[in-house]
Amino acid sequence: MMLAGLKVVELGQNLAGPYGTQILGDLGAEVIKVERPTGDDARGWGAQVTDDTTTMYQTLNRNKKSVTLDLKDAADMARMMGLLDDADIFLHNLRPGTPAKLGLGAEQLRAKFPRLIYCDCGAFGHIGPLKDQPGYEPLMQAYGGLVSINGHPDGPVARVAVSLIDLGTGMWTAIGALAALHHRNQTGEGCTINTSLYETALAWGNYHMAEYKITGSVPARRPSRRGAIPSFRRIGWAIYDPGRQ
Repeated sequence: MMLAGLKVVELGQNLAGPYGTQILGDLGAEVIKVERPTGDDARGWGAQVTDDTTTMYQTLNRNKKSVTLDLKDAADMARMMGLLDDADIFLHNLRPGTPAKLGLGAEQLRAKFPRLIYCDCGAFGHIGPLKDQPGYEPLMQAYGGLVSINGHPDGPVARVAVSLIDLGTGMWTAIGALAALHHRNQTGEGCTINTSLYETALAWGNYHMAEYKITGSVPARRPSRRGAIPSFRRIGWAIYDPGRQ
């Protein structure tokens, strides 16, 4: 496997962080998932698969090992540091400010482990007026404008059913980690990767933003068709109105 021999420590939960490390695990890295004593929230979401896992947890945490640590306990924190001692990548999606309070902030860990690639999946990013605020999928779809272009034109706005913001942020984080590995191979130094749900939401709306910038018109919702691509318009109408040729 392409990433065989690399060690990844995940302090993630729910979707974004776990999806990012799952990508790295699928590519062959050893992924150690650190869970709090109550476990990842995703263990309780979806249909039950085993006594302590559900469909949501299973689809986001394959190819991983799992360990339970209480990071407020000194002995468990020492175990956490032991895991990080020879880790190549550390990835988390904790609430803003929490890592630093635990002694796991980017500057703190990079000072101890200069070769470490530190990945922070945030909500609104590490700079700006909302950097300290938490966030979640539906909120970010609204902030990024995706709900305004989704749904039937005669109906209300709607969120996209797939959690594409969470999954996309995990994907960007994995891409950033891979780029950072290349940088480390050249320089010997690790670095910090910052990604955010908000920036992912904006990235998915890039075409519609460009249209608004040029035309001054707010993009309209369309049932299953894309206005700029003729073939999409024909396919969309066939889905929306099977009788239309």
